[in-house]
Amino acid sequence: MNGRRTRPARRAPPGANSPRSGGPGSVVLVFLAALLPGCAVGPDYEPPDLQATVPDAWRAEVEAEMSSDASPLVRWWETFGDTTLTQLIRRAELANRDLTAAVGRVEEARALRGVAKGGLLPDLVLDGSYTRFRLSENGFQGSQLEGQEFDLWSGGLSLSWEIDLFGRVRRSVEAASAELGASVEEYRDVLVTLYAEVAASYVDARTFQQRLTFANANAESQRRSLQLTRDRFRAGLTSALDVTQAESNLATTESQIPALEDGLNRSLNRLAVLLGEPPGDLHDELAAPAPIPAPESEVAALLPADLLRRRPDIRRAERRLAAQTARVGIATADLYPSFSLTGFLGLESLEVEEFAEGESLSWSVVPGFRWNLFSGGKIRNRIRAEEARTRQALAAYEQTVLLALEETGNSLVAYGREKERRDRLTEAVRASQRSVEIVETQYRSGLTDFQRYLDSQRSLFNQQDALAVSAGQVTKNLIGVNRALGGGWDPDATAEPDRSAAAEPGGASPAPGPGD
Repeated sequence: MNGRRTRPARRAPPGANSPRSGGPGSVVLVFLAALLPGCAVGPDYEPPDLQATVPDAWRAEVEAEMSSDASPLVRWWETFGDTTLTQLIRRAELANRDLTAAVGRVEEARALRGVAKGGLLPDLVLDGSYTRFRLSENGFQGSQLEGQEFDLWSGGLSLSWEIDLFGRVRRSVEAASAELGASVEEYRDVLVTLYAEVAASYVDARTFQQRLTFANANAESQRRSLQLTRDRFRAGLTSALDVTQAESNLATTESQIPALEDGLNRSLNRLAVLLGEPPGDLHDELAAPAPIPAPESEVAALLPADLLRRRPDIRRAERRLAAQTARVGIATADLYPSFSLTGFLGLESLEVEEFAEGESLSWSVVPGFRWNLFSGGKIRNRIRAEEARTRQALAAYEQTVLLALEETGNSLVAYGREKERRDRLTEAVRASQRSVEIVETQYRSGLTDFQRYLDSQRSLFNQQDALAVSAGQVTKNLIGVNRALGGGWDPDATAEPDRSAAAEPGGASPAPGPGD
């Protein structure tokens, strides 16, 4: 080669000799646009109606004692009137790791729905290239171009589009949207669980503090009794047996204090982890004992239909059933032909200075279709598999409803029965306190023996400890009722969780970028 470039003769582009060169492409576009409103194959989803079949028997007798106003369920912890508990719950909303992960799953599902929705639109790609090539002398023997070298400059827009005639893409969007709804309900389920666990751990800590207060007070009282028996023994008014029994009683009470302190430590550590903080960070903050929180008003009573609407786990199961139903349509669409449209509009030139000229214009329109006429039964078996998964999802939904009713009924009964137990224990503690005062007076006067005095002290301590445990359990059972009823969020708030992982539901997706 001597460096001289020889330009081959130009070939007329397809359709250039036609009076209307854009005609075929326009006809194809009009035809495909007419096909777009086609039907989506597969079953259309209808939410299961289980409300009519749910019995009212799950509601316990304690329901008669409860309010019919469901509004306290949204922020049920505020009914305890404990500002410390409210502050701890707010801190957990902002820093709990499980909640942060749940927000991430919502973001993932939202993005995947965007991917599915993108299938409804054509892909438009801008590309360009430069090619330096040489024609083979052996391949073009006798041609004037043999052995010549050329430059080729090209650039333009490429389009590809699947015409969703039978709804495969629309069913994919439907499934992705339902999965997004399921992820939002999972976030709410984590939120409901988090509220309950923070409150329960806080109640555990206050319960252990109350039990420690009783244990220390009884230990101090038993120290005074031990000193009394020693004084009476030195005065010859009693035997050494009374002294040893008093020592044994005191040691038994003191032996329970380390176990209670360990329980308090574990409760505070658990609470710190729920707040996203290292274990031990709350020990100083909650070191001062405080009363076990008790509600200022009763829990709301819901009908079974309300329960189906409020509980996030039921709502999540329903959304997953919807997503699985849509997947049947995705699989069914493979029985039908798929239509596509590809095209190119750009410029091609052997000389860079002629690249922008009108004669460098190049375009193509390629409508096409593909129909799998025989696949050895793979398509129909995939449909059967998706239908089987749909039946599984329906059974899972029904099971979730039954478990929710079971949990709610059990929680209501447990709450009511523990309240009765706490009230009886309160009466028993009052009677035991009077009994200890009376027996102590009689013992000092020599009207009764020391064994009876010891028995009254043991009974008082045991009943006080049982009362503290029961009072804490009443509150925890009430927390369990609120959790079973799906309390902690507003079912009328349809916004998705904030992307910043702050706990309040609501927030917008980011603005689309250049690649969307």
